[in-house]
Amino acid sequence: MIDSSVFQGKKAAYFTLGCKLNFSETSTFARMLEDLGVKTAEKGEPADICLINTCSVTETADSKCRQQIRKMSKEHPGAFIIVTGCYAQLSPQEIGKIDGVDLILGSNEKGELVQFLSERLGSPRTDEGCSEAFVTPKVKDIRSFVPSCSRGNRTRYWLKVQDGCDYFCTYCTIPFARGNSRNPSIASLVAQARQAAEEGGKEIVLTGVNIGDFGKTTGESFLDLVKALDEIEEVKRYRISSLEPDLISPELIDYCAKSRAFMPHFHIPLQSGSDEVLTLMHRHYDTRLFREKILSIKEAMPDAFLGIDVMVGCRGETPECFGETYELLSSLPVTQLHVFPYSERPGTAALKIPYSVTAKEKKARSQRLLELSDKKTETFYALYNNKVREVLLEKASRGKVMQGFTDNYIRVSLKASPSIDIASLDNQIVKLRMQHRGKDQMDGMME
Repeated sequence: MIDSSVFQGKKAAYFTLGCKLNFSETSTFARMLEDLGVKTAEKGEPADICLINTCSVTETADSKCRQQIRKMSKEHPGAFIIVTGCYAQLSPQEIGKIDGVDLILGSNEKGELVQFLSERLGSPRTDEGCSEAFVTPKVKDIRSFVPSCSRGNRTRYWLKVQDGCDYFCTYCTIPFARGNSRNPSIASLVAQARQAAEEGGKEIVLTGVNIGDFGKTTGESFLDLVKALDEIEEVKRYRISSLEPDLISPELIDYCAKSRAFMPHFHIPLQSGSDEVLTLMHRHYDTRLFREKILSIKEAMPDAFLGIDVMVGCRGETPECFGETYELLSSLPVTQLHVFPYSERPGTAALKIPYSVTAKEKKARSQRLLELSDKKTETFYALYNNKVREVLLEKASRGKVMQGFTDNYIRVSLKASPSIDIASLDNQIVKLRMQHRGKDQMDGMME
């Protein structure tokens, strides 16, 4: 039984690290607490409750999580500190040693946040806080699916369609943090999307750990889901957050190319452009398949924005292997590279691979790929100079510049002027003539 009275008059502060899925879940947590009367604390305002949603994809991510926990504890003395997310699931005892932490929520318990918080807030507590954090994670049995469809303080909604992963790549701890692949029914997701539309949502981003695996729980398919969501005419745009190359079917490409609302925008993890390294990583595809998918998408959707994840400096990546990655990406019509250095994670099979790359070399390789990415993005943006495209605008910050994205994910800035009522354009899709200012900067003018 939840005692809602313990939440009355409380204020909460939130901080999210990591992927879009984490942002989706944090905004859902915020909505749950808001429904109980908890207000979001303004910047600089003390909060009674602090929630930190963590990431553990790299050692750097772990370090940032610890820093943020300590920072929020210092900025909000006496606040009830909750830590959740992948780092909380993988290293709860480590987090429990940080002063000020009161509640650590594992993957199974996220849906019970309000119940846990109600019980803990209702318990006697000294001014110094709890002497020991209440730790919930159960690493070996992660089966629950916690629904999430929320927008937080943004225009776009994030709809969680899948959780967990069955791939067990040698460098990754996500299956241990998130559990096996699982999903809700298409019917339940359609209902959530309709609710978002009723709230005024025009764009929904489909999120998950490995969303191409959708359907394992329910016997449905990701293509079935895409088709069902496309029928909700009130939702004007959908984006697919990330799809493994081997799970992008020709049927999906063909459908998205003709779709009413699925945008020409794909985020695809490559990780390495070397077949030797992909084998060491236990990835489920090779460079030939990756190339075929990229060219197929571009043939069906010439305007498509293609964002690619690339890991550099992983074990086994010799200079020759990195060279293969660079050449592959140079030769393909990709738009932007999301580059991140390999980080050794305890308990992963990659630690058994003998060849390692120095931190200095990882940095040098990352820089080369980032420079390539800048060239690719600038070339892509330049194609649309002086072109008119529809842009979904998001609220301006203190009347300065309103920004938004075209259907193919070009960020466009619309400056305030006496002739334009900026406030009225929030969450509106408008036609803008674009002027390329170099690199990834595009200005828009009302048509």
